[in-house]
Amino acid sequence: MIDFGQQFLMELFLHDKYMEHLEENHKKYLERVEFYRSFGYDLEKERDFILDRSLPVSGDILEIGTGKGHFALALAKCGFKFTTIDISEEEQGIARLNIQYYRFENQVDFRIENAEDLSFSDHSFDVIFSVNVFHHLKKTEVVLDEMARLLRRGGKIVLGDFNAKGLAIINECHTREGRTHDYFKHDLNEARDYFSNKGFEVSEFQSEAQRVIIAKDKKII
Repeated sequence: MIDFGQQFLMELFLHDKYMEHLEENHKKYLERVEFYRSFGYDLEKERDFILDRSLPVSGDILEIGTGKGHFALALAKCGFKFTTIDISEEEQGIARLNIQYYRFENQVDFRIENAEDLSFSDHSFDVIFSVNVFHHLKKTEVVLDEMARLLRRGGKIVLGDFNAKGLAIINECHTREGRTHDYFKHDLNEARDYFSNKGFEVSEFQSEAQRVIIAKDKKII
């Protein structure tokens, strides 16, 4: 026989533990934002810069490289519904908690995927974002091929990554934390040249710490 009182207490206990976990994760998120800001990198301001330069944004949206969910949170706060992929379950788990804290979970479809071989059909998305991911990629052209494959006619791809100042700040932050910032020697020049050669209309923007490449498909829908 089911003891519904005991079951209720167990569910209440699990809920309280989960809420504690959610609060603790949010506390760490705020600490990390402030830590970066103390070195001169305003994480939230830089995300807003990328998003502002990418407007207007509409249709089906994909984010490649969820990470801890900083850009996903910026998208969700603006009311967008989107799909976000990452190869790391651990990193995306942190992102889920960040999204859930603000109760945006109904806006975000989380997927564990490899950016070099995505499961989506051709021409599935109108806008594709990838922020502070490019320097981590081993096979940049393979990932760029996937982005081009997934983009719909008339759509756009928005790539943001650290400029020299931003990368120096992030490297210093990692050093202070006793970590190493592992990355390949790739920069957005490769993406700019790739999309230009494909016939895209390419524009570029710079903030204090970020570089942004926007590649628009010029084909008529």
